[in-house]
Amino acid sequence: MRILIAEDDEVLADGLSRSMRQSGYAVDRVGTGLEADSILRGEQPYDLIILDLGLPQMDGFAVLRNLRERNQHAPVIILTARDSVGDRVKGLDLGADDYLVKPFSLEELEARVRALLRRGQCGTNPMLCCGSLSFDSVGRRASINGQPLELTSREVSLLEALMLRAGKVVSKEQLLERLYSYSEEASNNAIEVYIHRLRKKTAPAGVSIRTIRGLGYIIDNQP
Repeated sequence: MRILIAEDDEVLADGLSRSMRQSGYAVDRVGTGLEADSILRGEQPYDLIILDLGLPQMDGFAVLRNLRERNQHAPVIILTARDSVGDRVKGLDLGADDYLVKPFSLEELEARVRALLRRGQCGTNPMLCCGSLSFDSVGRRASINGQPLELTSREVSLLEALMLRAGKVVSKEQLLERLYSYSEEASNNAIEVYIHRLRKKTAPAGVSIRTIRGLGYIIDNQP
Protein backbone atom coordinates (compact mmCIF):
# COMPACT_ATOMS: atom_id res chain seq x y z
CA MET A 1 0.00 0.00 0.00
CA ARG A 2 1.18 3.51 -0.82
CA ILE A 3 0.79 6.61 1.35
CA LEU A 4 1.32 10.28 0.52
CA ILE A 5 2.46 12.57 3.35
CA ALA A 6 1.95 16.29 2.70
CA GLU A 7 3.65 18.10 5.61
CA ASP A 8 5.97 21.11 5.57
CA ASP A 9 7.53 20.49 9.00
CA GLU A 10 10.59 18.49 7.94
CA VAL A 11 11.21 16.92 11.35
CA LEU A 12 7.61 15.75 11.66
CA ALA A 13 7.43 14.61 8.03
CA ASP A 14 10.65 12.64 8.42
CA GLY A 15 9.34 10.91 11.55
CA LEU A 16 6.03 10.08 9.92
CA SER A 17 7.78 8.73 6.82
CA ARG A 18 10.05 6.47 8.87
CA SER A 19 7.13 5.17 10.91
CA MET A 20 5.00 4.37 7.86
CA ARG A 21 7.90 2.68 6.06
CA GLN A 22 8.67 0.57 9.11
CA SER A 23 5.06 -0.61 8.94
CA GLY A 24 5.68 -1.78 5.38
CA TYR A 25 4.04 1.03 3.41
CA ALA A 26 5.58 2.73 0.40
CA VAL A 27 5.70 6.45 1.21
CA ASP A 28 5.95 9.60 -0.89
CA ARG A 29 6.47 12.94 0.84
CA VAL A 30 5.89 16.54 -0.26
CA GLY A 31 6.26 19.83 1.59
CA THR A 32 3.93 22.25 -0.21
CA GLY A 33 0.31 22.30 -1.24
CA LEU A 34 1.20 22.79 -4.90
CA GLU A 35 3.42 19.69 -4.82
CA ALA A 36 0.65 17.70 -3.16
CA ASP A 37 -1.93 18.86 -5.70
CA SER A 38 0.42 18.12 -8.59
CA ILE A 39 1.36 14.61 -7.50
CA LEU A 40 -2.28 13.74 -6.78
CA ARG A 41 -3.15 14.72 -10.35
CA GLY A 42 -0.64 12.17 -11.64
CA GLU A 43 -1.07 8.53 -12.50
CA GLN A 44 0.25 7.17 -9.20
CA PRO A 45 -2.71 6.05 -7.04
CA TYR A 46 -2.52 6.36 -3.25
CA ASP A 47 -4.21 4.17 -0.68
CA LEU A 48 -4.19 6.95 1.94
CA ILE A 49 -3.16 10.61 2.27
CA ILE A 50 -1.87 12.33 5.42
CA LEU A 51 -2.51 16.03 4.82
CA ASP A 52 -1.39 19.07 6.81
CA LEU A 53 -3.73 22.05 6.56
CA GLY A 54 -1.05 24.72 6.95
CA LEU A 55 0.90 23.95 3.79
CA PRO A 56 2.68 26.78 1.95
CA GLN A 57 1.66 27.83 -1.59
CA MET A 58 -1.71 26.06 -1.34
CA ASP A 59 -3.38 25.13 1.94
CA GLY A 60 -4.66 21.67 2.77
CA PHE A 61 -8.30 22.68 2.34
CA ALA A 62 -7.65 23.57 -1.33
CA VAL A 63 -5.71 20.34 -1.92
CA LEU A 64 -8.55 18.33 -0.41
CA ARG A 65 -11.22 20.21 -2.34
CA ASN A 66 -9.41 19.61 -5.64
CA LEU A 67 -8.91 15.95 -4.80
CA ARG A 68 -12.59 15.31 -4.18
CA GLU A 69 -13.68 17.39 -7.20
CA ARG A 70 -11.62 14.98 -9.32
CA ASN A 71 -13.63 12.12 -7.76
CA GLN A 72 -10.54 10.66 -6.13
CA HIS A 73 -11.66 8.70 -3.10
CA ALA A 74 -8.45 7.85 -1.25
CA PRO A 75 -8.99 8.30 2.51
CA VAL A 76 -7.52 11.51 3.95
CA ILE A 77 -6.30 12.14 7.49
CA ILE A 78 -5.92 15.85 8.24
CA LEU A 79 -3.10 16.96 10.52
CA THR A 80 -3.26 20.50 11.84
CA ALA A 81 -2.43 22.84 14.69
CA ARG A 82 -5.89 24.40 14.23
CA ASP A 83 -8.22 23.04 16.88
CA SER A 84 -11.38 25.06 16.26
CA VAL A 85 -14.64 23.25 15.65
CA GLY A 86 -15.14 25.32 12.51
CA ASP A 87 -11.92 24.06 10.93
CA ARG A 88 -12.75 20.46 11.81
CA VAL A 89 -16.23 20.78 10.32
CA LYS A 90 -14.87 22.41 7.16
CA GLY A 91 -12.29 19.66 6.67
CA LEU A 92 -14.84 16.89 7.16
CA ASP A 93 -17.36 18.62 4.89
CA LEU A 94 -14.73 18.85 2.15
CA GLY A 95 -14.26 15.08 2.32
CA ALA A 96 -11.64 14.35 4.99
CA ASP A 97 -12.05 10.98 6.69
CA ASP A 98 -10.28 11.77 9.96
CA TYR A 99 -8.75 14.69 11.83
CA LEU A 100 -5.80 14.89 14.25
CA VAL A 101 -4.75 18.05 16.09
CA LYS A 102 -1.03 18.63 16.70
CA PRO A 103 0.66 17.58 18.88
CA PHE A 104 -0.59 14.03 18.55
CA SER A 105 0.52 10.52 19.46
CA LEU A 106 2.29 8.68 16.65
CA GLU A 107 0.76 5.47 17.98
CA GLU A 108 -2.71 6.98 17.62
CA LEU A 109 -2.00 8.10 14.06
CA GLU A 110 -0.80 4.61 13.13
CA ALA A 111 -3.99 3.13 14.59
CA ARG A 112 -6.13 5.58 12.60
CA VAL A 113 -4.23 4.71 9.41
CA ARG A 114 -4.95 1.02 9.99
CA ALA A 115 -8.61 1.74 10.72
CA LEU A 116 -9.09 3.73 7.49
CA LEU A 117 -7.32 1.12 5.40
CA ARG A 118 -9.47 -1.56 7.03
CA ARG A 119 -12.57 0.48 6.18
CA GLY A 120 -11.40 0.59 2.58
CA GLN A 121 -11.34 -3.20 2.58
CA CYS A 122 -15.08 -3.40 3.34
CA GLY A 123 -16.69 -5.87 0.97
CA THR A 124 -13.38 -7.59 0.31
CA ASN A 125 -11.41 -10.05 2.39
CA PRO A 126 -8.27 -8.39 3.80
CA MET A 127 -6.72 -11.84 4.30
CA LEU A 128 -4.84 -13.01 1.20
CA CYS A 129 -3.99 -16.72 0.99
CA CYS A 130 -1.82 -18.91 -1.20
CA GLY A 131 -1.19 -22.46 -0.06
CA SER A 132 -0.59 -22.33 3.69
CA LEU A 133 0.77 -18.80 3.34
CA SER A 134 -1.54 -16.02 4.59
CA PHE A 135 -1.12 -12.26 4.47
CA ASP A 136 -3.20 -9.77 6.44
CA SER A 137 -3.26 -6.71 4.18
CA VAL A 138 -4.50 -4.43 6.99
CA GLY A 139 -2.33 -5.65 9.85
CA ARG A 140 0.62 -6.06 7.45
CA ARG A 141 1.45 -9.52 8.82
CA ALA A 142 2.27 -12.80 7.09
CA SER A 143 2.00 -16.29 8.50
CA ILE A 144 2.50 -19.93 7.48
CA ASN A 145 0.00 -22.36 8.98
CA GLY A 146 -0.86 -19.66 11.51
CA GLN A 147 2.75 -19.14 12.58
CA PRO A 148 4.13 -15.61 12.14
CA LEU A 149 6.59 -15.14 9.29
CA GLU A 150 9.37 -12.67 9.98
CA LEU A 151 9.72 -10.25 7.06
CA THR A 152 11.41 -6.89 6.52
CA SER A 153 9.21 -3.95 5.53
CA ARG A 154 10.36 -4.27 1.88
CA GLU A 155 9.57 -7.98 1.90
CA VAL A 156 6.11 -7.24 3.32
CA SER A 157 5.36 -4.83 0.46
CA LEU A 158 6.74 -7.26 -2.12
CA LEU A 159 4.69 -10.17 -0.78
CA GLU A 160 1.54 -8.06 -0.72
CA ALA A 161 2.02 -6.99 -4.35
CA LEU A 162 2.47 -10.59 -5.46
CA MET A 163 -0.40 -12.01 -3.40
CA LEU A 164 -2.85 -9.33 -4.54
CA ARG A 165 -2.36 -10.84 -8.01
CA ALA A 166 -1.72 -14.46 -7.05
CA GLY A 167 -1.63 -16.63 -10.15
CA LYS A 168 -0.95 -13.62 -12.38
CA VAL A 169 2.28 -12.02 -13.54
CA VAL A 170 3.45 -8.87 -11.75
CA SER A 171 6.06 -6.85 -13.64
CA LYS A 172 9.28 -5.51 -12.11
CA GLU A 173 8.03 -1.99 -12.77
CA GLN A 174 4.87 -2.65 -10.75
CA LEU A 175 6.94 -4.08 -7.90
CA LEU A 176 9.29 -1.09 -7.91
CA GLU A 177 6.29 1.23 -7.59
CA ARG A 178 5.07 -0.72 -4.57
CA LEU A 179 8.44 -0.83 -2.80
CA TYR A 180 9.99 2.58 -3.40
CA SER A 181 8.89 6.19 -3.19
CA TYR A 182 9.37 8.41 -6.24
CA SER A 183 12.41 10.07 -4.59
CA GLU A 184 14.25 6.79 -4.00
CA GLU A 185 16.51 5.18 -6.56
CA ALA A 186 16.15 1.45 -7.09
CA SER A 187 17.30 -1.04 -9.67
CA ASN A 188 15.84 -4.22 -11.07
CA ASN A 189 18.67 -6.03 -9.29
CA ALA A 190 17.22 -4.89 -5.96
CA ILE A 191 13.93 -6.61 -6.82
CA GLU A 192 15.81 -9.81 -7.67
CA VAL A 193 17.54 -9.75 -4.27
CA TYR A 194 14.23 -9.35 -2.41
CA ILE A 195 12.59 -12.04 -4.54
CA HIS A 196 15.43 -14.44 -3.65
CA ARG A 197 15.01 -13.75 0.07
CA LEU A 198 11.24 -14.06 -0.11
CA ARG A 199 11.46 -17.40 -1.93
CA LYS A 200 13.57 -18.85 0.89
CA LYS A 201 11.22 -17.59 3.61
CA THR A 202 7.99 -18.70 1.93
CA ALA A 203 9.20 -22.09 0.65
CA PRO A 204 7.79 -23.99 3.68
CA ALA A 205 4.29 -22.74 2.75
CA GLY A 206 4.18 -24.81 -0.43
CA VAL A 207 4.13 -21.80 -2.72
CA SER A 208 6.31 -20.92 -5.66
CA ILE A 209 7.53 -17.48 -6.73
CA ARG A 210 8.46 -17.99 -10.35
CA THR A 211 10.34 -15.73 -12.73
CA ILE A 212 8.57 -15.25 -16.05
CA ARG A 213 11.44 -14.12 -18.23
CA GLY A 214 10.90 -10.71 -19.76
CA LEU A 215 7.60 -10.20 -17.95
CA GLY A 216 8.03 -10.37 -14.18
CA TYR A 217 7.11 -12.70 -11.32
CA ILE A 218 4.16 -14.84 -10.28
CA ILE A 219 3.26 -16.46 -6.97
CA ASP A 220 1.12 -19.60 -6.90
CA ASN A 221 0.80 -23.01 -5.29
CA GLN A 222 3.57 -25.44 -6.07
CA PRO A 223 2.40 -28.22 -8.42
